[in-house]
Amino acid sequence: FTSTREEQVYGGQVDTVTMQLSRVARSARTFSGIQPTGALHLGNYLGAVKRWVEQVGDQQEEVVRDRNMFCVVDQHAITMPQDPSTLRTNIRTMTASLLACGLDPGRCVLFQQSTVPAHSELCWVLATLCSVPRLGQLTQYKEKAARLKEIPLGLFIYPVLQAADILLYKASSVPVGEDNLQNLQIAQHLAHKFNRTFCPPTTPLFPRPEAILPDNTAARLRSLRSPEHKMSKSDPDPLACIFLSDTPDVLLKKVKASVTDTTKELYYDPVTRPGVSNLITIHSQMTGQSPEEVSRHLQENSFNKVQFKAMVTDSLVTHLTPIREEIDRILADQQYMDSVLADGRDVARDLAGETMGQVRQLIGWR
Repeated sequence: FTSTREEQVYGGQVDTVTMQLSRVARSARTFSGIQPTGALHLGNYLGAVKRWVEQVGDQQEEVVRDRNMFCVVDQHAITMPQDPSTLRTNIRTMTASLLACGLDPGRCVLFQQSTVPAHSELCWVLATLCSVPRLGQLTQYKEKAARLKEIPLGLFIYPVLQAADILLYKASSVPVGEDNLQNLQIAQHLAHKFNRTFCPPTTPLFPRPEAILPDNTAARLRSLRSPEHKMSKSDPDPLACIFLSDTPDVLLKKVKASVTDTTKELYYDPVTRPGVSNLITIHSQMTGQSPEEVSRHLQENSFNKVQFKAMVTDSLVTHLTPIREEIDRILADQQYMDSVLADGRDVARDLAGETMGQVRQLIGWR
């Protein structure tokens, strides 16, 4: 969905609208959500969560904490059938994982999606503005639907709920992966359509949410066992994916069993040497070195693959052990986690209530 001139101009008032949108955008709120799938894997951590932590940590002290909103999207999680007890556990595990990774609830808002009913309410309003053909052409939907005998309605309208998540907080920045760009385009389309349909030409309600794409290297960690594929929790090989909850013994076993190639020399070349390059990427992310610096160190010291894998394992253990121990500590402190989620819920409800008050007025519900 490209941004046409018609989308940028409401009633021909291009200068005024641009000025108004710029004013809205100055609030510069970031929103991002993550499904409660249990333990985070290394790709999730490096491609998304670590960047969230850095963004919150880098913001100036005087920045209001609700400029950064992070949500455990448990409503999205039930798009496909879930065991209720497993989902309940996974919500808490994901929350603990985000906190253990360093997401500071004193400097951002962390909350559980289903505890803010306005997400569902705005989803319905936006659904009345979205067409079946527009949703039906989305690549993610078509790929997932092709594997199912019966297609849940929730899978079809997933992007509309995602748009509601974003627009409810008038977010202007949305960290997403490349595979989620089409869904964000739905949010952009619905923001524009709502503004055009219900708002005065010079006072749009919703800013246009823009994508913040992850660093490609960190976001594309490969499977340890099949480096031609992305690292994924759904990989049937238990040795293919690194989790933040893995113990040192498990990390050693997984790295030792990782697939590389038959070339003796170790250097970084993701195209022709995906297995070796994946391990170099992991080590570089754990240590803060560039892949080229890691490659140079390996070559200058004539490392063999056994030594190289031991080095990667050591860096993983050093970086991930404190996170794993903190996850366990937070999970054991139910009162703390409940207080974080309750506080985040209250802040999110206040913001969502303000937006929905404006929406109800504009569409004629009050």
